[in-house]
Amino acid sequence: MYTKSTVEIYYKYNRIAIHPRNYKPYVYTTISEHLANTHQFVAQWSAARFIDWAISIDEAVAEYIMQIIESRNHPEQAYKSCLGILNFEKKVGKQRLINACRRALDFKIYNFKTIQNILENNLDHIDFEQESEQELPIHGNIRGKQYYN
Repeated sequence: MYTKSTVEIYYKYNRIAIHPRNYKPYVYTTISEHLANTHQFVAQWSAARFIDWAISIDEAVAEYIMQIIESRNHPEQAYKSCLGILNFEKKVGKQRLINACRRALDFKIYNFKTIQNILENNLDHIDFEQESEQELPIHGNIRGKQYYN
């Protein structure tokens, strides 16, 4: 039932909740105690919470998490990716996660799958400084810079 100022929720003719009415479109007025346990857990998520967690691991992880959050239209769309990435610390260890985030930052691709692929393929073990640029093979069909002078 609702009035001009309140919304009342009934179950089997017993009022179980009363809320002040909010006329703003697309605004939630849910009281966290009324949420299911699983939803209460998710309701506690925030961008700041994930960033603080990432900072506690390393700056590179924090930067990657911030990039994921900023790359979405709404920060909430990034929370599952952030949670998945930060949970890699328990699975593969702190240093591997840091290395994976450093490598992914260079790729400029911000999502869970990128970190997962780096870790699954052990690309986090390869140091960028150790990677050498591959030289082009000598071949008669390859023109050098002198051709364009």
